Amino acid sequence: MKFTFVSLFPNLIAPYFEDSILKKGLEKKLFEIDFFNPRDFSKDKLKKVDDYMCGGGAGLLMTPQPLHDCLEEILKNDDAWIIFPTPAGKPFNQKDAKRLASKKHIVFVNGRYEGIDERIIEKFADEVFSLGDFILTGGEIASTTMCDAICRNIEGVLGNAESLQMESFENDLIEAPSFTKPDIFENLSVISEFLKGNHSRIADLKKQMAICKTKYYRPQKGKNDEK
Repeated sequence: MKFTFVSLFPNLIAPYFEDSILKKGLEKKLFEIDFFNPRDFSKDKLKKVDDYMCGGGAGLLMTPQPLHDCLEEILKNDDAWIIFPTPAGKPFNQKDAKRLASKKHIVFVNGRYEGIDERIIEKFADEVFSLGDFILTGGEIASTTMCDAICRNIEGVLGNAESLQMESFENDLIEAPSFTKPDIFENLSVISEFLKGNHSRIADLKKQMAICKTKYYRPQKGKNDEK
C-alpha cells in the first residue's frame, strides 16, 4: 500500500514515520510513503501558491493551479484515492480506517492558510474528512493521524493482529479499562476478578465495563447499546 502526502511542509510529516511500529512497517515494505510539494508545480515566477479570496475575507487561500498540476502528475500513472482533510468534512472514524486499509494508494491533500480553492476539492476529492469541530493551522496533523489509523489495519503492521479485535470502537464500544502489574499501586487495586484466571468471566465483565464506559464518554452510543 502507498500513501502520498501533498504538502507545503513535508518535514512536519516525515519524522512521524521514523520510529516505533510505523517505522518497522516501512522497513518491512508493508506500506510506503512519498511526498509532493505544490510549490514545485507553481507557474508563478516567485513560486507563490496562495492569493487573496474572491469576494473578500481574512487571510489567503491556496490557489488552484499548483495543486491541480500536482494532482494531475500523481494521477498520471496511478488510480489513487484522494482525501482532503478539512473541518467541514465527514468525521473520520475507525470504520473508515479499516475500510481504507484495503486501498492500494491513498493521497492526502493538505491545505494551509485559509484552506484550498473549492474547485480543486470538487474536481479531485474521493472523500473529505474531519478530525473534529476545531481548526488546525494545516492538514498535516490530520493526514498523519488518519494514515496512522489506517496503517494499523494493514496486515502485518501490528505485531499481534488480535490487538485489533480488542480495541475501542469494535462493536461500537469503547475499550474496557485495562491493568498491569503490580496488583496494588498507590493503594489502588486491580479489579479482583481480573486476577482469578476465569477468562469467560473476565470477558463478560470487560464487555459490561465497555458498555458503561461508552455510556459515560459517548452518551448517544450508550443509549443505542441498551436497545
